[in-house]
Amino acid sequence: MTQANPDAHSDAMKPVSDRKALRKALLSARKSVAAEQRRIWDAQIAEGLMRWLQQRQPSSLAVYWPIQAEPDLRDWYPQITAMGIQLALPWVVEKNAPLKFLAWQQGDAMELDEYGIPLPADKEKLIEPEILLVPCVGFNQQAYRLGYGGGFYDRTLAQLTSALPLGIAYELASTVFEPGEFDLPMSGILTESGLR
Repeated sequence: MTQANPDAHSDAMKPVSDRKALRKALLSARKSVAAEQRRIWDAQIAEGLMRWLQQRQPSSLAVYWPIQAEPDLRDWYPQITAMGIQLALPWVVEKNAPLKFLAWQQGDAMELDEYGIPLPADKEKLIEPEILLVPCVGFNQQAYRLGYGGGFYDRTLAQLTSALPLGIAYELASTVFEPGEFDLPMSGILTESGLR
């Protein structure tokens, strides 16, 4: 099976002050992994997530619609709903504002947001999720997350202080960087190797 480009990953492991270059290297490494391999990792991440949710038993969980070869957990969303957990999807209401979360279940009417990402058509069902699954472009050993650079989750976590953020990533996203002034750590990072 095709693994990530080793050169891209070794570049991503170096301490880099330029987050844009680091983000580019990490995204390149992730996209270079064969889809079949990512599906195996997705299943391993999902197994860990299901165990973690069974222990925590939250009433609500913010999930995400995967983009740019992020871990794809959508096949497990119906099982999570069957556990009695209300799912929600993030909604970018405006550029420099926190995300809002729309209650969602499979089969709901959907539309595309301005980024081309599906979200529920019904904008009235706003909820504040107990736990947020937060996809990571990269993460460091202190569980700080490197995202796409928009700051949406940082603003959201600063506002939703009671919500528990769980980073979701592949192991190849592990890297070295100094957190920014407004960065907030995840409660943990869940990868195909387990919970960090």
